[in-house]
Amino acid sequence: MSTPETPPPADAAATPPPPAERPTGLRAYSELGVSALLLAVGALVLADAVTMDTVASVRGPVGPRTVPLVVGIALLLVAVLLAVDVLRGGRGEAEGGEDIDLSEPGDWRTVALLAGVFLAFAALIDPLGFPLSGALLFWGSAYALGSRTHTLTRDPLIAAGLSVVTYVVFHTLLGVQLPGGPLMGVV
Repeated sequence: MSTPETPPPADAAATPPPPAERPTGLRAYSELGVSALLLAVGALVLADAVTMDTVASVRGPVGPRTVPLVVGIALLLVAVLLAVDVLRGGRGEAEGGEDIDLSEPGDWRTVALLAGVFLAFAALIDPLGFPLSGALLFWGSAYALGSRTHTLTRDPLIAAGLSVVTYVVFHTLLGVQLPGGPLMGVV
């Protein structure tokens, strides 16, 4: 025979967590760092918007300063509201939607491979051009992120096609001048 469970007291939701679960020291105010970052970015955006050179006769009724001013003011407002919330005891909720084991270490091999691929792309874009270096970027990124096809034809062909399509869209349709490299006359 089991005993019936007693319901929790009515004021159980209002009781603070035990001291072991309450953040202490710097951890209690770590979100102030995010507020400081937002404040710095907002100030930078506003300073850049105010010092922007514009000509009133060319810009029309809404100039190029409008959006940066709105974004900068919004960043400053969010930074102040976040700081006030943190100082009053508010905390962000822990991430609960991801299926991640936080006790496991990070995958630094993947991070190092991706960093190497991006650095190689930056070094090779001028001598090889965007189509070839972009194909290496896409193929290397796919490999670093886990693509392990047994044939060496599928991933490189998809990467080359994606790179050429990206080059054509940006160079031809959007007018962005990307280096073509040795394939300049072909594409």
